[in-house]
Amino acid sequence: MIPQISQAPGLVQLVLTFLNTLEQQGFTGDTATSYADRLTVSTDNSIYQQLPDAVIFPRSTADVALIARVAGETRFESLVFTPRGGGTGTNGQSLNQGIVVDMSRYMNRILEINPEQGWVRVEAGVIKDQLNAWLKPYGFFFSPELSTSNRATLGGMINTDASGQGSLVYGKTSDHVLALRAVLLGGEILDTRAMPVALAEQLAQEQTPEGRIYATVLERCREQRALIVEKFPALNRFLTGYDLRHVLSDDLQTFDLTRILCGAEGTLAFISEARLDITTIPKARQLVNIKYNSFDAALRNAPLLVEAQALSVETVDSKVLNLAREDIVWHSVRELIADVPDQEMLGLNIVEFAGNDVALIDSQVNALCARLDALMAQQEAGVIGYQLCEDLAGIERIYAMRKKAVGLLGNAKGRAKPIPFVEDTAVPPQHLADYISDFRALLDSHGLSYGMFGHVDAGVLHVRPALDMCDPQQEMLMKQISDEVVALTARYGGLLWGEHGKGYRAQYSPAFFGDTLYNELRRIKAAFDPLNRLNPGKICTPIGVDDPMMPVDGVKRGTFDRQIPVAVRSDWRGAMECNGNGLCFNFDVRSPMCPSMKITANRIHSPKGRATLTREWLRLLVEKGVDPLELEQHLPTRSVSLRALISRTRNSWYASKGEYDFSHEVKEAMSGCLACKACSTQCPIKIDVPGFRSRFLQLYHTRYLRPVSDHLVAGVETYAPLMAKAPKAFNFFLRQPWLRELSRQHIGMVDLPLLSSPSLKQQLSGHPACAMTLEQLEAESAEKRANRVLIVQDPFTSYYEAQLVNDFVRLVEKLGYQPVLLPFSPNGKAQHVKGFLQRFARTAEKTADFLRRVARLGAPMVGVDPATVLCYRDEYQQTLGDKRGEFSVLMVQEWLSEVLAPRAVQPQTGESWYLFAHCTEVTALPASPNQWQGIFARFGATLENVSVGCCGMAGTYGHETKNLENSLGIYALSWHPQMQRLPRQRCLATGYSCRSQVKRIEGNGVRHPLQALLEMV
Repeated sequence: MIPQISQAPGLVQLVLTFLNTLEQQGFTGDTATSYADRLTVSTDNSIYQQLPDAVIFPRSTADVALIARVAGETRFESLVFTPRGGGTGTNGQSLNQGIVVDMSRYMNRILEINPEQGWVRVEAGVIKDQLNAWLKPYGFFFSPELSTSNRATLGGMINTDASGQGSLVYGKTSDHVLALRAVLLGGEILDTRAMPVALAEQLAQEQTPEGRIYATVLERCREQRALIVEKFPALNRFLTGYDLRHVLSDDLQTFDLTRILCGAEGTLAFISEARLDITTIPKARQLVNIKYNSFDAALRNAPLLVEAQALSVETVDSKVLNLAREDIVWHSVRELIADVPDQEMLGLNIVEFAGNDVALIDSQVNALCARLDALMAQQEAGVIGYQLCEDLAGIERIYAMRKKAVGLLGNAKGRAKPIPFVEDTAVPPQHLADYISDFRALLDSHGLSYGMFGHVDAGVLHVRPALDMCDPQQEMLMKQISDEVVALTARYGGLLWGEHGKGYRAQYSPAFFGDTLYNELRRIKAAFDPLNRLNPGKICTPIGVDDPMMPVDGVKRGTFDRQIPVAVRSDWRGAMECNGNGLCFNFDVRSPMCPSMKITANRIHSPKGRATLTREWLRLLVEKGVDPLELEQHLPTRSVSLRALISRTRNSWYASKGEYDFSHEVKEAMSGCLACKACSTQCPIKIDVPGFRSRFLQLYHTRYLRPVSDHLVAGVETYAPLMAKAPKAFNFFLRQPWLRELSRQHIGMVDLPLLSSPSLKQQLSGHPACAMTLEQLEAESAEKRANRVLIVQDPFTSYYEAQLVNDFVRLVEKLGYQPVLLPFSPNGKAQHVKGFLQRFARTAEKTADFLRRVARLGAPMVGVDPATVLCYRDEYQQTLGDKRGEFSVLMVQEWLSEVLAPRAVQPQTGESWYLFAHCTEVTALPASPNQWQGIFARFGATLENVSVGCCGMAGTYGHETKNLENSLGIYALSWHPQMQRLPRQRCLATGYSCRSQVKRIEGNGVRHPLQALLEMV
């Protein structure tokens, strides 16, 4: 039995008083003080960890102003505040103690657009790709780019002055911020914009906080102008954090306080709204993907590419390329970045040309290709090949691969992982190749591996050395390397922080700025935040305050993780290796990961949140002297003892009365998971939440009773075959309102599906498919078995959608094969989902024995439901290991693709069909939609893949009372709009749960693709 974890880091009474005061004064947002809520914002994409005292989620600028006004009261002067956006920073920019003010949950509205003047006004929590999707119909986009664009907020981009691909032409975020609305501590609203210096001087005369700020910034930037111009390097990237260089225009006639706030990392004010310059979408875009025989060759070839007037040049090394090849993302780009025969591709330059003059772009691309052809003919510059990409969808897929490369590095094998701490150095582009050569020598001298990628056109290369931060010696090495890279970068006239902000690295600021300019930064900080209460320890401290800066070697995640034994860390890899890249925060409702995060907007209910809570739960178990691995090994194998049952009943009763246990917070996070497994493939780290969720549930319920619904779900493969013997009788009761209400209130299940009537057995009565026993099949000759197709049953289609299985039998026959319906053998998927892992292991072992025996017949085995078929491949392998043995159950489309391969594609006629693929299927097997399209094409039919996320049913998730609201909400995100748009009778769905959800919500269902195919054959 797991112990009760009753002690969590305590709450500060003053913080609670502050939160209560907020609510009393009309705060409309959310406040959170649970240990789980605080843990989810204690990390970002960096190596650091800092637990705050509370998290606040404002809904509007008025809420932010209220926070700041109450914070300005004398009694709360000791409280500190840190603004937070997407939480994807790589250097701990938004990590701090005190109160975190998270703008991402609610402040995500696009407020106004002026296409004529080319600007848009947004709230700080709007996500970059969200804005661009909204702007696209207007013909505009927000041009600063970054790899986390599908989850990074504009407030975060402004606070770190983010930039990335294309910055040589498009610049940084600050180059596109026209005005800001910020809130000062005390509650004053500060609206910034570019203005004549005379107006700034007039504002500086006012005896207000705003006047004090204008006076200080104007005076300091004028007085130190010569030193500022001399000190700020002539780079595409400049010194992030109070941009003194660009507050005044070059002719000193224009003043813009906005430039001070851009890159300030929330140390000066809360940014709540921004007016942004937007760029016309270019009419023409082309990529040239150039392949090299070494990474050094790719770097040294960059000046030639910049001379070709390219928009951007992105470089990727072989380590990143190889990790991409192992990821699901490679499926989408492998034809666009094909291997060169008899050559090893060790470097790649992705070169983009873009503009409105199509002829000019064509001529530029042709000129570059001619140069490349000449280099290849002469075997110079390491160029071994190139490919053009003119298709917009292809271009976007290539950049998606490049963006995912950031997270993919975290999936490197071994305990040492490439980590960010010196990953965004910037040097003059002409020195980049030599600089990287020295950088690599530095890392090689320490015996470290590393991955490299970046923006060679701007002189920025992301270098991530592989270190095991659970090893104290390697943690010390991280600081040593930081110091050495600082010195190396300075020697080349570059910057340590080219585009990812300073964060914990601000302790190096005095060395880069010099004492004089660093003190000017401190004076500006004092004008905004004299008591050092906004994100203290970042950028600088206010003049007159000697608080310490956040140190580069401050408290890290590894400090906590190393308290967990190595064996536990290795065995719970999924939870331990999450690096916080945040791809699971993707705003796009059509993305399958993560539906619970999308509907709740609560990061506890994301893969990152669940991994964070599980890591802490494991650490606290170990702190209690409990080894979770040993506990798992000694679980009772069969029935629970009376003593254990009494103990669980008592513990559950105390829990119902409010007794605290951190395990309850973890359980709440796990209960929201749909077990769709999208994270097991879509996440760059492939953390597989359902895998460690099941293990957690198994251990959690050694202490607490399970709900009745768990037992009902886990037993579906036992009672469904029995109920199917009398479907009409059971359906009569299932339709009764009193039974449905009883189920809703006391069992926790709603909308229970009706059994198929007539049953599958009745529908196939007398059919040869049901006439063959396994023994008879084994007695047949190999020649006779060669024409057999063995249908593997699952509990959902066989007992609740029997017509589909019947239709598959008929389809197999029409195609000239002899179907055989194998005896039903439980799959165990539901047991695994609910954490009945011992029962699942027994089920899997028994069914694996059966399927191995069937496999020896040599005939193809085919299953209709994707989730259960994939369970044979994934969960069976994880649970049984070598004991699983050799057998293969094919998906319907996998088998059809094989048998129809000789058939020619027919001319396509008639209306299109529309495919809604099961999210578990399409993330595990991304080729599935294409396979179905190829199958339909062989019968002259057009099948269009509809891009949707999760349907919200996910097995039995949507049938559980506590999940009903979220289940319906998830369906409304992407499925419902498409179902309303398309002709229902032409819509097809591969998943049983998907079809069930459509029928429940829309009133009439959709069919499986094989049923549409049956009409054509």
